[in-house]
Amino acid sequence: MTEKSSIRIIFMGTPEFAVASLDALVKAGYQIAGVITAPDKPSGRGLKMNESAVKQYAVENGLHILQPEKLKNPAFLEELKSLQADLQIVVAFRMLPEVVWNMPPMGTINVHGSLLPQYRGAAPINWAVINGEPETGVTTFKLKHEIDTGDILLQESFFIGGDETAGEVHDRMKEVGAKLLLKTIDGLLNGTIEEKDQSSIVNGEWSMNDPTTTNSHSPFTTHHSPLKHAPKIFTETCNINFNKPVDEVHNLIRGLSPFPGAFTMFNGKMMKIYRSKKEVIMNQAAPNGQTIGEFLTDSKTFLKFTCGNGYIHVLELQLEGKKKMLIEDFLRGYRS
Repeated sequence: MTEKSSIRIIFMGTPEFAVASLDALVKAGYQIAGVITAPDKPSGRGLKMNESAVKQYAVENGLHILQPEKLKNPAFLEELKSLQADLQIVVAFRMLPEVVWNMPPMGTINVHGSLLPQYRGAAPINWAVINGEPETGVTTFKLKHEIDTGDILLQESFFIGGDETAGEVHDRMKEVGAKLLLKTIDGLLNGTIEEKDQSSIVNGEWSMNDPTTTNSHSPFTTHHSPLKHAPKIFTETCNINFNKPVDEVHNLIRGLSPFPGAFTMFNGKMMKIYRSKKEVIMNQAAPNGQTIGEFLTDSKTFLKFTCGNGYIHVLELQLEGKKKMLIEDFLRGYRS
């Protein structure tokens, strides 16, 4: 068994989601040879240079930082090679060229926010919630050419609450992912992990009591269904269609909260809705003959939009040009 303090790790990540995994590695005593993150970018009214969450953590902890504009840049590749990493870890970073992911002898591990092969792509948390999944999870796998298709190492599943937002799932998932990453590296070092080809799961060849499953309820129960994907979220995805059933509208709202936010128009202005409550009225195309998308309010306690089979009650919102607020605060200043 290889001692963890003797292996050199390169960590690649950018957003706050990745910080939990990097922090777990540092606290576990792994040797971080370098941290690769996105270049600083100007943002805000003053165009102040903004550092990624991963860079901020790396600076605070005295870690060696690389911020390449291009991952195939010869100077960057030479510096990366000089760090002599045994293993690379990728959490919420960009797509890597083969010359990078194939460099270390132990390969490159990715921490992905879904139960692969389901929800391959850029926004797995959002799409799992939008689609009303009752559970999701984290997968560690070895990188190869096609995105999110590498051999699976370990998976951890957990339930999604019926009113839970993507942001809340994100916050739980980053901690689950960090712990799973440590289990994965330990397993690789002591030789207890058997890599699994994703095609074997798709074809139903992976046993439900496989040792790589780390929860008692199997995360592989949905893999016999058609694969669902997690593409990047675009503006048209965020535009609420109230012709949809209440459940679908509610799931879209929580699946896009807090970012980028589902929206509709309200008195000529864009309104983003971050939290909602369902009111289902069975066996009616539209409740009480009202127009789909029409809003109703008593100007004091509720604001709701008509859907195909009920109402969506707005609980938290942000009107264009205003700050985010609870419905009670909004209605306190609302004049119809």
